Amino acid sequence: MNDSSWGAPPQAGYWGPSDQGPVQGAAPAGPAYDAHDAQHTRPMPIAPDAPAHGGHQDDDRGAARLSGPLFRDEPQQLYDPSQLYDPPQTPPYDPLQAQPYGTYDTPQAHPYGEVPQNPEPMPDASQPAPAPQKKSAGRDLSAAIGVGIGLGVVIVASLFVVKAVFVGVITAAVVVGLWELTTRLEERKGIKAPLVPLALGGAAMVVSGYVRGAEGAWVAMALTALAVLVWRMTQPPEGYLKDVTAGVFAAFYVPFLATFVAMMLTADDGPFRVLTFLVLTVVSDTGAYAVGWRFGKHKLAPRISPGKTREGLLGAIAFAMVAGALCMQFLIDDGRWWQGLLLGLAVAASATLGDLGESMIKRDLGIKDMGTLLPGHGGIMDRLDSLLPTAPVVWLLMVLFVGSG
Repeated sequence: MNDSSWGAPPQAGYWGPSDQGPVQGAAPAGPAYDAHDAQHTRPMPIAPDAPAHGGHQDDDRGAARLSGPLFRDEPQQLYDPSQLYDPPQTPPYDPLQAQPYGTYDTPQAHPYGEVPQNPEPMPDASQPAPAPQKKSAGRDLSAAIGVGIGLGVVIVASLFVVKAVFVGVITAAVVVGLWELTTRLEERKGIKAPLVPLALGGAAMVVSGYVRGAEGAWVAMALTALAVLVWRMTQPPEGYLKDVTAGVFAAFYVPFLATFVAMMLTADDGPFRVLTFLVLTVVSDTGAYAVGWRFGKHKLAPRISPGKTREGLLGAIAFAMVAGALCMQFLIDDGRWWQGLLLGLAVAASATLGDLGESMIKRDLGIKDMGTLLPGHGGIMDRLDSLLPTAPVVWLLMVLFVGSG
C-alpha cells in the first residue's frame, strides 16, 4: 500500500511536525510516515501531554510535544494503526457485475469477484444425466463359461467311459496344482518346496487311494513326507525347516485331499457319486456368486475375501441343498432326498471354507490367482480350492448314508 492511501490527517499522538516549527531534539524532516514500515521496525509511542522544553504547555495547542519513552522512562504503548487512518471501504459485492451467471455455485465462493483460472461450469439441464454404471462381475464371464464347459465335457467323458482314465485326469490336475503352488511359494516367499518328490508322491497317493482305499492313501502320504525331508537334504541347510514344512503342507493340501475323489470312484455307483460331488460343489459356487453379485451387501469375511457376502453364503446353501436332494434321490443307489439336504448343507459349508482358505494363502502371498492356465478362472488351484476340502466331506457322508458300495 502506498502513502497516498493514508487519507486521514494526523491526530493526537502522531509523531510529526508541529505548527510551531521543528521541535528541539526531534528527528529531521523526512518522507511521510508509512504504517507498513512502522509495523516492521518498532511500536510507535504515543506522546503524552507534557512540555517539550520543561515549560508549561499552552492551553490552545492540540498538537503533542516531543516526549515519551524514547527520552525518559514512561510506560510504552503499542502502536494502533486504527487511530491514524480509516481503512479503505470496499464497495459492496455485486455478483452480476463480478462474473457471468452460472460461473460459481454461490457468491460467497469468491466475495471480491476473483475469477479462477479454470472455473467449473454448472451442469446443463438440457443434457440428460449420465446413466448409472452397471454392476460388474469382476471377471471375463464368456471365457469362464467356455473353459468351464470344456472341462466339464472332459471330466464327464472320462468319468463314464473308463474309470482309469478319470484317475489319470485327477493325477494330472494334482501335478499341475502342485507346480502352481510351489512356484508361487518360491516367487513370493522364497520357500523352495521340492517339486519332484511332491509330484511323484502325489501321483502315488491318488493311485493308491483308488487301488487300496484309505489305507493305501495314508501310506503313500507318509512316504511322500519322508521323501520331501530326504530330498531337501541335498541342498544347503539354510531354510530347511520352512522348505520341508511347506512341502508336507502341499502334499496334504493337494494330492491327499484329491485321493478321496478316487476313493469315491471305487463304489459300484462310483461315477454318480463323483458326479454328485462335482455338481454340488459347482452349484454351491454358482449360487454364492449369483446371489452375492445381485443382492450381496453384508461382507462375510472382509479381511480375507472382500467379495464374499453373507447373502452369497445363503445362496450357496439354498442352491446346494436343492441340488443335493435331487442328486441323492435320482442318482445314488438307496439315496433319500433328506440325505441330499444334509449333504448340500455340508458341501456349501466346506466349499466356502475351502475358498476362504485359498484366499488366505493368496492374500499372504500377495497374488490374485495361483496361475493363468485357465482363462477366466486363473490356474488349476483356483478351481480346486472348493473341490479339495469338499472331497473328504462327501466321501464320508456317502459312506454313512449308503455305505462304501
